[in-house]
Amino acid sequence: MIYLIAFLGGGLVIILLLISIFNRFVKNRNTVKDAWSNIDVALKRRYDLIPNLVETVKGYAAHEKTTLEDVINARNAAMAVPSDDINGQIKAENALQQTLRSIFALGEAYPDLKANMNFIDLQQKLNEIEENLERSRRYYNGTVRENNTYGESFPGVLFAGIFNYTHFDFFEAEAASRENVKVDFS
Repeated sequence: MIYLIAFLGGGLVIILLLISIFNRFVKNRNTVKDAWSNIDVALKRRYDLIPNLVETVKGYAAHEKTTLEDVINARNAAMAVPSDDINGQIKAENALQQTLRSIFALGEAYPDLKANMNFIDLQQKLNEIEENLERSRRYYNGTVRENNTYGESFPGVLFAGIFNYTHFDFFEAEAASRENVKVDFS
């Protein structure tokens, strides 16, 4: 009788442990997805702002057609990534960020554009969005770190496959986006 009670007690402890591990996987995954949704909102605001920015720049830098097309193409590519493909969205956003930097480099090269109130207003709005994105990225990366650490350490690693553990990529700037934009008017 005592063996039966010990066996049932041990089984109950194991079941409670498995439930706890499963719930932690679910909590971590949902926290990462929630953090990503904050980024997604800011990205949509940025997507809406980009066409206005491009139109403003067009009037001053008409011969910079390639730069403007690159920005629109990068925006469209980023918008085309499915919302559930977080890792794909990160890659597309890094490419968009690089092309946006080239628009602001144009602003430096054209004094009339730099003084245009519409351009200044759009630039300020984009800066606000970028600051919001930076805060959201930090939060997202923290949740990704917690999720990935739990899924790759003991006891989570033992049950990761069974409980559909999802590994997420960090949202980091690519090396190319850290370099200064080169503007050549030759």
